[in-house]
Amino acid sequence: MNIGSKNKKRVVLPSRPNPPTVDQILEDINKAAPNDPVFSILEQTGQDSPRSSDSDVDLRFQQCRQYLELNERLQEVRGRLLQQREELKVAGKQLEEDVAEVKGQAL
Repeated sequence: MNIGSKNKKRVVLPSRPNPPTVDQILEDINKAAPNDPVFSILEQTGQDSPRSSDSDVDLRFQQCRQYLELNERLQEVRGRLLQQREELKVAGKQLEEDVAEVKGQAL
């Protein structure tokens, strides 16, 4: 019998508030001072500020495109390398068979 559990009252927490709307978030960002600590932390960690300019957006877009193109090229190269590896395995087995055949003829 656990006596301690009977003496504890159950605490009822208030319900969770609704999350802010996009308009409320944008309004909050636009009201923030340029020296707001959140923006300085974002700069220190290298993350984009919500106030990034169009040129920053364009730069990020170009970087994403370059990444995707490079990733696609890497996948193609990987496929070619796997195919070449299989071809080398087959050539290696054929070479081993040819060497064994030549050794057998020499005896």
